[in-house]
Amino acid sequence: MNAPPLVWPRKTRELHNHHFDSTVWNDFLFRDDDIVIATYAKSGTTWTQQIVGQLVFDGAENVNVSEISPWLDLRVPSKEIKLAAVEAQTHRRFLKTHLPVDALVFSPNAKYIYVARDGRDVVWSMYNHHARANEAWYAALNNTPGLVGDPICPPPASIRQYYHDWLDRDGHPFWPFWENIASWWAVRQLPNVLLVHFADLKADLVGQMRRIAAFLDIQVDEHRWPSLAEHCSFEYMKRNAAKAAPLGGVFWDGGAETFIHKGVNGRWRDVLTEQESAKYERIALEKLGPACANWLAGGCSGGGLTEG
Repeated sequence: MNAPPLVWPRKTRELHNHHFDSTVWNDFLFRDDDIVIATYAKSGTTWTQQIVGQLVFDGAENVNVSEISPWLDLRVPSKEIKLAAVEAQTHRRFLKTHLPVDALVFSPNAKYIYVARDGRDVVWSMYNHHARANEAWYAALNNTPGLVGDPICPPPASIRQYYHDWLDRDGHPFWPFWENIASWWAVRQLPNVLLVHFADLKADLVGQMRRIAAFLDIQVDEHRWPSLAEHCSFEYMKRNAAKAAPLGGVFWDGGAETFIHKGVNGRWRDVLTEQESAKYERIALEKLGPACANWLAGGCSGGGLTEG
């Protein structure tokens, strides 16, 4: 029997808030070798950008991923400035998005890497990101033209309260979590989509880098792998944080080292009660179904909801 024809995702809506302007993708001119790195946020985005940057530039030192791999749907700087800068790039482009699939213009020829992480780990990383943001961060998001909806405000003092607000209000104060995960899980079988998990990157960085390289059709000489892996280690990225954090980290107290924070999972275990953690697991099963929920909880290297 002939295989059914592929059904490519189509954009069905726009998303706007203090961070998003999804309309930028409507005017983006794809190239056939473009790479799009997608996540909900705080799920290994910068880490994956670093990996792809090392693969594209063959392990070069000091690849400034924050400059050359922009978050395309971020509201600032303006669409015109961002699109012109990306169009001027002559290397193989790799871009960042935090959109769900149905708010993204999807190219059958581009390659999409979606990176996920247990939502509880996302919250802990997000809280550090949010709590250490400075006045320049709030001004850039709230006091510039194009804001749609409510401004973003400082987080509560309690990370436990932050967790419950995020869970009860589906991603508050950023954007919905479950639809983002579910939308990418639904297209995981497409030949130009690769799902990667933060826990798998932690467990086997070189193995995952090889997997990503194969997906991107990038050949790496065997003698180059140790250097590439070193440049993608947390320690290296922390030492060179100014080249990973947006604008060198000017939006966070403590600078770029705050943006590249800890890179660890499970910090919520010392704060949440069993009941509070189980609440997340129940919602994950309800929103995602068992297969996706268990992958989200532990990736392919282990874990899962039973460890929550």
